[in-house]
Amino acid sequence: MTTFIELLKAVLFGIVEGVTEWLPISSTGHMILLDEFIKLKVTGEFYEMFQVVIQLGAIAAVLALFFHKLNPFSPKKDALQKKDTWNLWFKVIVAVLPSAAIGLVLDDWMDEHLYNYVVVAIALVVYGVAFLFVEKGGAKKIGDVYAIDYKTALLIGAFQCLALIPGTSRSGSTILGAILLGVARPAGAEFSFFLAIPTMLGASALKVLKYGLDIAEGAAAMPTGTEIGVLAVGCVVSFIVSLLVIKGLMEYVRNHSFKAFGIYRIILGILVLGYFVVTTM
Repeated sequence: MTTFIELLKAVLFGIVEGVTEWLPISSTGHMILLDEFIKLKVTGEFYEMFQVVIQLGAIAAVLALFFHKLNPFSPKKDALQKKDTWNLWFKVIVAVLPSAAIGLVLDDWMDEHLYNYVVVAIALVVYGVAFLFVEKGGAKKIGDVYAIDYKTALLIGAFQCLALIPGTSRSGSTILGAILLGVARPAGAEFSFFLAIPTMLGASALKVLKYGLDIAEGAAAMPTGTEIGVLAVGCVVSFIVSLLVIKGLMEYVRNHSFKAFGIYRIILGILVLGYFVVTTM
């Protein structure tokens, strides 16, 4: 019975991950908040790894939905299209370098000092306000993801560094940065999705490696069958939910601004701060 309940909790975590990973509202922030109300009965070391590795399900959804666009070996593409696809991948790799460099150096420090409700609440509000005003700068120049040049890709990657702060939102910071750099919403959203692939793979690999080293050194226990099940269910659910959310978001951004997400972030940030202030008094 205990295992069944934990798997049901994993379903909820997978839903939250699948929804919030792609909407500019912060998946990490929501996972921290969810953990406050619904505790998984797992070790602290396992949960630290789980909340990152669950993103692999979301990555798989991007690969499934955009497989043709991301596949440079597709027989349906001519030589020029294959070249454009390779260039797109190289731009994504360039874009991931800033956050990879900072994340590798500061990962442990950020886990210790930034994963708290105050940081999450402030980030939610600050970037919520930013989304209310960012699109008032006039017409966008770059309307296609292939038209993003290397300089713009690198600068979008620099914006992704902001997402290392919990509550910021990886998709939010990169889409916001893309818009500020003159990229249209749909192209900015697509590039953000593609940038998530190496970013999340790298972050997941780092967490799994640290977890494995902790086990080897005796600082963490081997995962139980229930914990493995929780991770598997979370990944599968986040994959399924991500398929639906990404499709919906791409349709939404073609005709709407991100103002609604900005309002949501501000309201949530205020509620989070108020809740924890009251409960800690």
